[in-house]
Amino acid sequence: MTDGTGVHVDDFRDLNDEPTNPVESKAVVSKSPTQLALARLRKDRLTMVSVYIVGFFVVAGISAPIVWWLGLIDPFTTDTDLINEYSLPIGSWGGISGDHWLGVEPGTGRDTLARMWLGTTLSLTISISATAIAMFLGVVAGIVSGAGGGWTDTIIGRIIDLTLAFPQVLMLLALATVGIAFVEEVLHVPHGNPAAAVYVVLVLGLFGWTGIARIVRGQVLTLREQEFVQAAQMIGASKFRIYFKEILPNLWAPILVTFTLMMPAFVSAEAALSYLGVGITPPTPTLGNLLTDSLRYADSVYVYFFVPAVLIALIVISFNLLGDGLRDALDPKGHR
Repeated sequence: MTDGTGVHVDDFRDLNDEPTNPVESKAVVSKSPTQLALARLRKDRLTMVSVYIVGFFVVAGISAPIVWWLGLIDPFTTDTDLINEYSLPIGSWGGISGDHWLGVEPGTGRDTLARMWLGTTLSLTISISATAIAMFLGVVAGIVSGAGGGWTDTIIGRIIDLTLAFPQVLMLLALATVGIAFVEEVLHVPHGNPAAAVYVVLVLGLFGWTGIARIVRGQVLTLREQEFVQAAQMIGASKFRIYFKEILPNLWAPILVTFTLMMPAFVSAEAALSYLGVGITPPTPTLGNLLTDSLRYADSVYVYFFVPAVLIALIVISFNLLGDGLRDALDPKGHR
């Protein structure tokens, strides 16, 4: 369209007019540190595989007592008809059949799958309980030591050194008789496997807190110089508030990673202690005493030896890989 002079009217259109094909601007969405960490975690395929494996074991551990209570599995009833005169399972591959998917236990004929299933529950319960005690003591000691400084830091440091001077396994063996008697008399825990389980949990927890305490102390030494901590001190906040409401929420990342790395170590410790004769004893199953019992049949019933060994290895490896993945996701500047 032109006016009388031949000049296009469109040439003088308002510069603020919308263009013919406007390009829509994309809104920039900010992400929280948690969302960024989860995004990095999802990109790590190995870590995601370990997440699924850990989830499977956790669900199996929770469901075993329920399935046993419903009568769907029977980890305690013996069946001598399933073993021969040499106390070995009848049939190939350790007596594997439609009724016994992982075969039967040599000498007793008990279902191996049921005992592995319930043993996973007890082993995870012991390791989680011991880890919780160690984490609680370590986090509290690390925060108080790092934030308090002075004589407080010195005293807690010497306690840590003294604790590290006593080997965990040797203390368990040396104090087994006295410790179990103490649990029965003072804590009023029933005699036998319940008292032995509580004893193992207490000793693993009471001698396993030093590592997390040193990690937390190192983090607190940095955090106590931050502005938000100094501001809380200036307004007269109590030490409890500074320690556990200002500093503690900023420590969840190392605490979470340490938890996932400490728990499989306690699973292995329970298995080692069962081999040494300390802890829960048969017929109550744990992965440790099942593996210990299977050593007698390692050259004749391969499946019975292979299954608990692989199960313990899977739990330890999957939790360790999960811990490594969480550490990389929460601290992307760190090195694997």
